[in-house]
Amino acid sequence: MTDPQDGPTWIGHPRGLFLLFFVEMWERFSFYGMRALLIFYLTQHFLFSDREASYSYGAYMSLIYISPLMGGYLADRYLGQRKAVLFGGIVIAIGHLILGIEGDSAADPAGLGLFWLGLSTVIIGTGFLKSSVSALVGQLYPRDDMRRDPAYTIFYMGINVGGTIGPIVCGYLGQTWGWHWGFGAASVGMIAGVIGFAVCRPLLKGAGEPRDPVALAHRLGGLVSREWLVYLSSLATIALCWLLIQHHAIVGWMLAAASGLMIVYILWEASRMERVGRDRMLALLFLLVVNPIFWGLYEQTGSSLSLFTDRYTDRHIFGLNVPASVFQSINAFYILLFGPVMAGLWIWLARRGREPSTPAKFGIAIALVGAGFLVLVAGAGASAGLTPVFVIFLLYLFHTIGELCLSPVGLSATSKLAPARMIGLMMGTWFLAMALGEYAAGLISAATGGDKGVASRDGMLAVYDNIGWWSVGIGVAIMAAAPWIKRLMHVDQTGDDIS
Repeated sequence: MTDPQDGPTWIGHPRGLFLLFFVEMWERFSFYGMRALLIFYLTQHFLFSDREASYSYGAYMSLIYISPLMGGYLADRYLGQRKAVLFGGIVIAIGHLILGIEGDSAADPAGLGLFWLGLSTVIIGTGFLKSSVSALVGQLYPRDDMRRDPAYTIFYMGINVGGTIGPIVCGYLGQTWGWHWGFGAASVGMIAGVIGFAVCRPLLKGAGEPRDPVALAHRLGGLVSREWLVYLSSLATIALCWLLIQHHAIVGWMLAAASGLMIVYILWEASRMERVGRDRMLALLFLLVVNPIFWGLYEQTGSSLSLFTDRYTDRHIFGLNVPASVFQSINAFYILLFGPVMAGLWIWLARRGREPSTPAKFGIAIALVGAGFLVLVAGAGASAGLTPVFVIFLLYLFHTIGELCLSPVGLSATSKLAPARMIGLMMGTWFLAMALGEYAAGLISAATGGDKGVASRDGMLAVYDNIGWWSVGIGVAIMAAAPWIKRLMHVDQTGDDIS
């Protein structure tokens, strides 16, 4: 295997980093482009009620965040990250092509079945690509290389470039030209990423190869190789996802059971540790519990907030009536704009000894996402007709600043607080908590539909007002508890062997 550090670089980084930037940009383009259309496709094409569509949205998004646990494990154990990324990208592209086959509205059960099949295929493909492409970035650098953090920053920019462009292109095409145009554009983006990765993979310099290529090529029973057995068995799980998306309650019970088991396990492991390790595990458990609260509120972006923007907002900008799906690009654009500002702010405050602790940042995030909903309620209430479009931009500004207070520090805190022997498991638990938040987002969105399942303006604003005040209150309570949680983190002790 060639050292990824050998060979020419771009702006001081291995060229393989920019290949991964390219792949992730197109994957996020396709994902966010499709997500921008999802709630509208269900309600406007298949004529789902707002409540039914919200349940399906929550089930899909939660499965998307669970799938990297399986894909990451298979990549680590058998395929290696390079093969996993290529396989995942191909499967995602196929899923988007299936979504582009437009059925004849609610009267066409075959069309709806194909739609569920497309979503299920995207879930499995995302499980392989999403976990492995991030891991490949780290494999391009030695563990102590100072360029690792800047590399992930560059990579993170790729995520948000794709997240900005995807809803604009796919959302516009889908809601103006036709649904199949929007989903088709998402597939083109992923196909571009797959082709680029396949052609330029030598830039990885051998990173992400299988641990045991000989064992991977071994034919079991003389029939099929272990590699193809992984592929075929993974594709078979599409049928399971197809079933789960249509029965959101099962997904909810699965998430609840898994979350309960993980809480019991974390407490059991903490009870076996000495004081510092035990305290850190308890602090980590606190952050994991807060995590789904934030995402349950933040992820109204793709569900109820999209419906509100479509129906009850004046979407005219410079004389153009902008499709509601396009507004889902605002979050990613704000992250590109304010991410460096927030990073600089934390450094500036740290030098003066005034940077908020990790739990305090979590509290700020919860309060900000709640404040965003209250801004929407106030802005909508001040207008007798349609809500002014600037209110939507202001809402997403609050939500994005909240995300920048929580998301970048969450995984970092997890890696610091978990014992070395449990880092992988705790990272997986972090994504499990996010999946729980995505499911909760579907429930909250469904609640805006009221008893009849179709959201009214006043009904949606009443729900937003309620969750807004509750969120601000919870955020303030977390900030009040932050000094105690910070003490449990033992930030003054940096030993990696504490267990």
